Amino acid sequence: MAADNSFDVVSKVEVQEVKNALDQATKEVNARFDLKNSKSTMTLEGNDAIQLASQDEYTLKAVTDILQQKLVKRGVSLKNLEYEKIEPASNSSVRQKIKLKQGITGDAAKKITAAVKDSKLKAQASIQGDTVRVTSKDRDVLQQIIALLRGKDFGVELQFTNYRSN
Repeated sequence: MAADNSFDVVSKVEVQEVKNALDQATKEVNARFDLKNSKSTMTLEGNDAIQLASQDEYTLKAVTDILQQKLVKRGVSLKNLEYEKIEPASNSSVRQKIKLKQGITGDAAKKITAAVKDSKLKAQASIQGDTVRVTSKDRDVLQQIIALLRGKDFGVELQFTNYRSN
């Protein structure tokens, strides 16, 4: 039996790029006349969340827009962000947490494996933790699967890694 060719489907947020985007966004917020005295803050909590705080919801929305622009410029997909509800904080301010989605959720993994199965191509997908491994005897089939998966929206930014070919 011939050895399989395979690749892994992953989704990962580069934390260093998030840090760089936060630094750039903070500089812009502090430099802008309309936001300079808003006491807005953006902090990275661990490697999986950003905490935003501002004086009111309107200002928080403006700060969020600036942060999103900087994240996109740094190559961080907005699909990998999950926004929690805006909550009141101390001193009549508001805050919001943005979670960074690392890995592929169970639902997205099931959708990916179903898409591979529904394609009728001779390939097999299996869920392995927070990644999906796709194997096939034919490298061309793997390329077709990659193109198929890129054309669909699974709610996270997909990356194709560990491409193994014999």
